[in-house]
Amino acid sequence: MAHTTVIRDGSQYEDKNELVTTKDGNATLKTRGIPLSRKICYAVGGMPYQMTANAKGFFLQIFLLDVVQMGAFYASLILFLGRAWDAITDPLVGYMVTKSGRTRIGKLIPWIVFSMPLGVLAYVMMWFTPQESMSPSSSFFWFFFWSCLFDAFMTCYHVPYSSLNMFLGGDQKDRDSATGYRMGMEVFATLAGATIQGQIVGVYHAKSAQDCSQLNYSEASLRNVSSPLIQNFSSPLTDTLQNTRRAYVLAALVLGGIYFLCCVVLFLGVKEQLAPLSTLDRIRMPYLAGMKMVVGHTPYLKLVFGFLFASLAFQMAQGNFALFCTHAAGLGAYFQHLVLILLTAATLSIPLWQTLLLRLGKKTTLYIGLCMYAPALVIIASIQSNLPVFIIMSIISGSSLSALYLLPWSMLPDVVDDFKVKNPTSTDLEPMFYSCYVFFNKFGGGISVGISTLALHFAGYKPGACRQNPAVITALRVLFAPVPVVLLLIGLVLFYFYPINEERRCQIQQELQKAEKVDGFQVMEAV
Repeated sequence: MAHTTVIRDGSQYEDKNELVTTKDGNATLKTRGIPLSRKICYAVGGMPYQMTANAKGFFLQIFLLDVVQMGAFYASLILFLGRAWDAITDPLVGYMVTKSGRTRIGKLIPWIVFSMPLGVLAYVMMWFTPQESMSPSSSFFWFFFWSCLFDAFMTCYHVPYSSLNMFLGGDQKDRDSATGYRMGMEVFATLAGATIQGQIVGVYHAKSAQDCSQLNYSEASLRNVSSPLIQNFSSPLTDTLQNTRRAYVLAALVLGGIYFLCCVVLFLGVKEQLAPLSTLDRIRMPYLAGMKMVVGHTPYLKLVFGFLFASLAFQMAQGNFALFCTHAAGLGAYFQHLVLILLTAATLSIPLWQTLLLRLGKKTTLYIGLCMYAPALVIIASIQSNLPVFIIMSIISGSSLSALYLLPWSMLPDVVDDFKVKNPTSTDLEPMFYSCYVFFNKFGGGISVGISTLALHFAGYKPGACRQNPAVITALRVLFAPVPVVLLLIGLVLFYFYPINEERRCQIQQELQKAEKVDGFQVMEAV
């Protein structure tokens, strides 16, 4: 056995594979598996995206409405336009990554490393309130600017990172295993991020809920106050508000530090390896031509839209969870603990779904996991102030959430391999596949959270108010259960028509091996 040198398109690359001799005396290339250390370092690199994304998902809406005390209309613009901008940057960055050349440290890793410091800075500034009182327009532009800037830098980190799955070495089973490690670590990151953010800021949200319960505002006094902001500063909530704002900045600094450390681990522990029919070189086709090929691949399109609607369902419920607990369920003092329970269940469920994936197949396992979510949402939305039931349903929801994390991302490499088999001359399009995948997810999430906040605006939501009118409570219940359930059912229908089952997946791997030989794959024993 020896290390090998791979010749592709006249270029020479190092490859950490094994040269073995078969029974008939012919030499063949046996792919060496991905080392455990590389899988772990790769998985750690995925933590920053999930930590920050879930901190935004669970806390940004309530931060803008009740901490910054921004109007619901302006907050809806930030949440929707920010996510739309975030989505648009994904295919653009994906194309820029495919056009970039290979450096001494690789093609994908430089994007990850050099975007990290700017991403950390933008994340901290996104949670910083520069003045005690800002005009509505100034407040809008401040938070919108830093939100868009952070999303752009995080895209420069996450698109090449997610594409890196195809360049870790090993075969399809090794990549599935690496994806399992990655999703386990990412779900743990959501748990860690929500724990850190929740424990730092949650105590002040609980104090606000306690202060509100102790204040006995009459309906007449509420009608005589023209500005919720003035009302808040004239009440005992003023000191708590300032402490809450400082707590959000502290939480951002802590998560920013973890972001930095995870990037260092990824850089030190992962080296890019060649994937089948790929050279990690610049693509030579125009942007629109490459995009047309990617979105025109039928299995990819069905997987993307199934993932889109399922993700919409989770994001709609996630974005309204804090407000639902605070104003509709009467459990505002406990919502950070419920988030912690939900994400703990998600973390512990990853090995279960990975085991079922190997035994039942990816598509069947996905159906089992997602079908658990709808009953949990309906039960939560139907009861009020019943903490034990909320805990049980949060555990079920968390388990279903982990299935959404693991399965679609595990199915995406199969779609990319299927594309390679059918289009062997179109190489190095992996970043475009992954960036478009994230684009649809983010854009759908932006629509969900933007529509949610806009619906609260038309229902009469009052930022900073201790009590909301019945129309707001009804809107929160509708946004938390019926709408996500309908979206989830649409996603399940689309997944039903996804064509790559276990039989087709094995066939793809066989065809990929044949395509490599036809492509002129040369293996020479290293001297």
